[in-house]
Amino acid sequence: MNGTPGAGDTEALYARVAAATAAATGTSYRLRRTEPGFDLIVDVPQVSRRVTQVHTYRVQLRPREKTFTITDIVRTDERGPFGVPQRTVEIGRSRYRTWSRSLDGSERTSFSSADGHRLIRGAAEELGWTELRPAGQRTALVFGAVGGALALGTLISLAVVFWL
Repeated sequence: MNGTPGAGDTEALYARVAAATAAATGTSYRLRRTEPGFDLIVDVPQVSRRVTQVHTYRVQLRPREKTFTITDIVRTDERGPFGVPQRTVEIGRSRYRTWSRSLDGSERTSFSSADGHRLIRGAAEELGWTELRPAGQRTALVFGAVGGALALGTLISLAVVFWL
């Protein structure tokens, strides 16, 4: 351990997440250290052979405050018409679930993006870490609340105008 404040906490969290991923059944998680934290990476099972999807949970740690943020990065590669590759990258909070079966129906696989979130949050909460929402998620929440208030105001004013 180095002399950085919180370095032991960071190592303990990384070790706890590594242990949780090893205990997770049915999904092959991979851990990769990054400068501000770590990435938890998983290949998402797909129905089609033409589509591959990789979900990365980017965990940024702030050891001094013992806080962290989780940002989802979903990379999808698809072979389109005539074998033309199409790539998309989605960054933000992604919540989805997939199911697939083998061609003969003997093997069924599923994936839920919430499982990775729970795995990271569970390990962090056991060690006293607190999750902060990413700035984009907080901004979206504010815009959603303002939009909802405007819509409600519009509905109330329309009701008043048409009932009078």
